[in-house]
Amino acid sequence: MGVKFASVYVILDAASVAPGHLMDVAQEILEAGARPVQYRDKTANSRELFERSRELARLARGAGAAIIINDRADIALLCGAAGVHVGQDDLDVEAARAVCGAGRMVGVSTHSLAQVRAADRTSADYIAFGPIFRTTTKANPDPVVGLDMIIEARKLTSKPLVAIGGITLDNADEVWQAGADCVAVVRDILGAKSPGARTQEYLERAKRSCGADHSGL
Repeated sequence: MGVKFASVYVILDAASVAPGHLMDVAQEILEAGARPVQYRDKTANSRELFERSRELARLARGAGAAIIINDRADIALLCGAAGVHVGQDDLDVEAARAVCGAGRMVGVSTHSLAQVRAADRTSADYIAFGPIFRTTTKANPDPVVGLDMIIEARKLTSKPLVAIGGITLDNADEVWQAGADCVAVVRDILGAKSPGARTQEYLERAKRSCGADHSGL
């Protein structure tokens, strides 16, 4: 797929970053080794989203990493991002791939085993599954699926499985050990005093927990 995954996938949620600090935080987590980083901004207009996405894509290339754009396949194409991440209410995987062009990654969110099965039949490059734990980063989160469901989801796909929702440094070990290739983290990294140092803590914890950084995904 051309994009390397580490064991931690940071979601750069604009609502969780202090105003004016988006690029600084992005630079910090990219340099720390987050691979890839997803940019999510539910309030920016199209012009703002494009301009910020273009700058983030530039920063990512400079760090030898990749930026994935949430929801907007058209913005991913125009700004030169590595790919797009779509939800159940967005363009489907094949439509998103048609928009963002060949060679870009398409990831998809799932919230049930039926959705994991359906996603596995698509050309999605990876499948996000959750929320694993209770999360406060979405206004109307989907029902919690829990750790046992990661075990079941792992049986349904050989695609990289990204666990999301309420993940912290305290519970990440359980998530990796249940079968997730990668943990997607928002608040526990972005809300840290040093997001870069927190990212490195996750990467070090993953190596101790499962002896891997999943950099070949």
